[in-house]
Amino acid sequence: MVKIDYRDGRPIYEQVADGIEELALRGALPADTQLPSVRQLAMELSINPNTIQRAYGKLERRGVIYAAKGRGNFVSDVGDRREERLREVRAEMTALAGKARSLGADDAQLTAWVTQKGEDSK
Repeated sequence: MVKIDYRDGRPIYEQVADGIEELALRGALPADTQLPSVRQLAMELSINPNTIQRAYGKLERRGVIYAAKGRGNFVSDVGDRREERLREVRAEMTALAGKARSLGADDAQLTAWVTQKGEDSK
């Protein structure tokens, strides 16, 4: 489900939260999917349950998951969040395209790069 990289400089709870959010945004965890319990996920990842609880708390504050008292944690509908993320990516791509154009790249090169048909050296 989520992979922990001990060489990553981010705290483990952030890696867990980001991993679950990424799965939800990609649709791998659809809305209303029940997440593993804190203890279960802690055992699967071999980390402290308090770390998972902290990650779940962060996800709940972000609106990625919601808690149902006595039933567990569930994935929220992240459609709006996905659209927001896509707008951010679009803005980044627009800025990068502007930089590339200022360095002499033409539309054909940009299109080839985006569709992964361009050559790495160009």
